[in-house]
Amino acid sequence: MELPSRFTYPSEGFSQYWRNGMGRNMLSELEDVPSLEEIEKEAKFLFQYDSLADQVIEEVYGNLKFRKANELINQIIQEGIQGQKNIPDCLREFFIEIETIPQWLDGKLLEKGTAFCRRSGPLGLIVLRNFCLMGGYESSAINKPLIATGALKKGAAKRMAETVEFWVDATGKNSLIEKKKGYSSAVKVRLMHAYARVMILKSQKWENHKWGVPLNQWDMLATNLGFSIVFIEGLKKLGFHISDEEQKGVFHLWKYIGYLLGIPANLLPNNRKESILALYKWTMSQPPADEDTKALAHALMNEPLLASYPKGKWHKEFQVKFHLGYNYFFMGKRACQVMELPKSSLYFLPYIVKTFNQGKERLNHLNDFFFQQSIYRGRQKQELIKKLFLKGHTSALASHKD
Repeated sequence: MELPSRFTYPSEGFSQYWRNGMGRNMLSELEDVPSLEEIEKEAKFLFQYDSLADQVIEEVYGNLKFRKANELINQIIQEGIQGQKNIPDCLREFFIEIETIPQWLDGKLLEKGTAFCRRSGPLGLIVLRNFCLMGGYESSAINKPLIATGALKKGAAKRMAETVEFWVDATGKNSLIEKKKGYSSAVKVRLMHAYARVMILKSQKWENHKWGVPLNQWDMLATNLGFSIVFIEGLKKLGFHISDEEQKGVFHLWKYIGYLLGIPANLLPNNRKESILALYKWTMSQPPADEDTKALAHALMNEPLLASYPKGKWHKEFQVKFHLGYNYFFMGKRACQVMELPKSSLYFLPYIVKTFNQGKERLNHLNDFFFQQSIYRGRQKQELIKKLFLKGHTSALASHKD
């Protein structure tokens, strides 16, 4: 198989992460480090994509106005596919696939994962923003679809609001299996991805031989890993104690979310070792940050300055320094300098937070009452942050106009 020109081994940036950064300990958990030949075999997924969702975009959104198509999708989400008449076969197949509960799904394990996400509270959202999202900008390849869709013009504040909305909805109690907000969000995000991919390819400016198919299955897997294994490692660095059962739950949660988003189940990891292996294979083939991704990183850095919250100029500038401190804490000096992120006078803050959180975690694990309270209070704070992010921004899942 011919590799796309984006394939870069060993990755200039991420190899440092595995050699000298947080990845070093993770790599020691593997019996064998994957070879170049093993990693090259995974590159086929750069050309594979969610063709069923693309067909829905072409046949449903292509024949109806956007609003009408969204109304139909919302109706099926609420009522289910059974009993729906006069709809395209591809749409019926799409929802039959989504509504089919996979045999491997374990409801109790799923709730363990969502409960841990909820008890991570505001620190969980800090990890998502300053480690999972910002860290991904060190790869120029995975972020090319963002550039192609005009993400810089739309603004990082809107993208951040969209991410927080989706994550909070997806990690609600029973929000996925009872077809609540999490389930609805996953379906709509899957269609949003397909819509973006169809539009990018129709523009005829995209070059598959360079970047693979936009929003391909391997890059989708990498995003999924950011929300699972990278998220876990970030919280551990902040002093969280995650039990083996909670950790299994987080991987199970994101396997199911990945399934709802159209990623093949056999590509999604089941446990920590499989996640480390998958993350290593993807990261070690990534080209370094370029001017596009540096621009995206700076847009995210300056997001508080343009967001509707916080209000005051001083508070906005403080937020920029606050997040930069966490960027350096999680990603390290080298990665931040590569993306030309300035140093922050608040570099010490994450270390103080870690010390405080370690004590809080010991208290949370003293008895079940404290533990359950940490889940409840963490979720309350996440919902408040979501509300503040969305204030002044139209919902990400309903922002398109005819």
